[in-house]
Order: sequence, then C-alpha cells, then structure tokens
Amino acid sequence: MAFKLVVLAVLVAAAHAGIIGAPAVVAPGAPLAAHAPIAYAAPAVAKVAAPLAYAAPAIAKVAAPVAVDTDYDPNPQYSYAYDIQDALTGDSKGQQESRNGDVVQGSYSLVEPDGTRRTVEYTADPVNGFNAVVHREPAVVAKAVVAAPAVAKVAAPLAYAAPVAKVAAPLAYAAPVAKVAAPLGYAAAPLGYAASPFHAKAIVG
Repeated sequence: MAFKLVVLAVLVAAAHAGIIGAPAVVAPGAPLAAHAPIAYAAPAVAKVAAPLAYAAPAIAKVAAPVAVDTDYDPNPQYSYAYDIQDALTGDSKGQQESRNGDVVQGSYSLVEPDGTRRTVEYTADPVNGFNAVVHREPAVVAKAVVAAPAVAKVAAPLAYAAPVAKVAAPLAYAAPVAKVAAPLGYAAAPLGYAASPFHAKAIVG
C-alpha cells in the first residue's frame, strides 16, 4: 500500500513540474481535422541546472566542557599483602602485590586439594603486558609428634565391662496372643426359616 502511495506522489509531482505533458483539450462541438495527420510530440523536459555547490547548514560548534578528574594520580603507588593459615579448615593462602606507576608486581600462593602448594609470581607493565610464572611444590607431610604417655594419678580399673543394656533382649519370640478368645464350639444352624408373609407368592410369568 505504501508503494502505491509513493508511486502516486511521484506521478503528481512529475505532472506538477511539467515533466509529463497534459493531454490536449478539445472544446465540445469543435470540428476535428480528420485529414490532418496526427502528430505526437515528445513531452517537454525541463532542463534544470544542477546546483554548483551544496552548503551544509551552519552549526555552531561549542566545545563541550572537559571533565577534570581531581582524583587522578599520574603515578599511582600502592602495596598490600595478606596471609591466611587456618589449622581448623586447613585453608592456607596468601598474596602480596605492589604497584609503582604502570608496573605491577606480585605473587600469590595456595594449597590445592591434593596437598601441593601452588605459587604464582606475576608482573604487568605497558611494554610486556601480563606475565605469570607458576611454581608447584610437593605436598608437605607433617610428622606427627607423639608425646610420652602421662602417668595417671588414679589407678586404672582392673577390668573393663561392656555397657549393660537397659532393656533385655527377648529370649524367644512367641506368636501374638489374640485379644478375643475364639468360641469353643459352634451352635447348630437353625433348622428352618419361616416364610415371610410378603414373599409367599411366586410370580410366574
């Protein structure tokens, strides 16, 4: 639909500009020259000179205010370190790092799950980028220090008895006892039933 609208707008603009000639108008009742040959003229094309130059609209360029960082340090320097040795969880790790300008140097170490210690030494600078060297040390097995047994001031018991059970285990399992005793004998069934007066007739159909 939009295409049809665009085509219609182009045709209207071309007709208005005079590119497409208007049809000849003949007054009603005027004699037509039948003997004259019909000549078709090419539509008149208006020649429009191309513009010599295109001038962009003048836009005033105003320099945007430049934000100045008052906290900028052209030569940043820092240094930090930490070390964690937790005997309860076995966590053992540490790191140290220092920076002087654009050069950063540091290292960190940790104990991996298999017990080996991994140490990484790294540097970073604008010329060489980030470089790291990894060292692995085998697991350190701590020798257990066994102290001599202390002499007890109280005499040890002569015998050790196993704990006594609070509930004795049953010697034998018995079948469950019925709560209601079964009858000793059965009474004989009634000898006969009296016919109901309501069902005395048989319907044969």
